[in-house]
Parts: sequence; C-alpha cells; structure tokens
Amino acid sequence: MLSPVEKSRLKWACRRGMLELDVIFMPFFEHEFDSLNDAEQQTFIRLLESEDPDLFRWSMGHAAPADPAFATMIKMILARNQARHDRQG
Repeated sequence: MLSPVEKSRLKWACRRGMLELDVIFMPFFEHEFDSLNDAEQQTFIRLLESEDPDLFRWSMGHAAPADPAFATMIKMILARNQARHDRQG
C-alpha cells in the first residue's frame, strides 16, 4: 500500500505533457488504482515511467509495448475507462 505522499507523487505522474494522456490516466488513477492488486499497481507505476509518445501510441493502438504486463495494463486502463464512461451515459 502506498503512503499518502507516494500517492500524491503518483497522481502528479499521471499528469502528462499531452491532454489525451491526461484524459486516459487521471480518471483511471482516481477511480481504479486502489482496486488493483499489488502487482498491477506496480505495473501501473512502471508504465508511468514510459515516455509520452510511447504511452500515446500504445493507448491509441498504433503500437504495442514490448512488455506484456504493459500491454495488459493499457488494455485494462482503456476498458475500465470505457466502462465508467458508458455507466455515466
């Protein structure tokens, strides 16, 4: 479990240099991160260390990350964001 300071840093890391990435990562962090298991949380944290152009390509489906855990996490982020969006109508 992350300390409040670590969570604050992680929230800051979700703020990217591209609006498109902010729209993808911030809602996931705010609404879904706490429900992830430890391994998934660590994968998410590692994923945020990636460069914005890579995150953008992966999130838009223009490329796939070499790390299979990253590929799984990207799919999870997109699916959960879509499900939340669908519920909000």
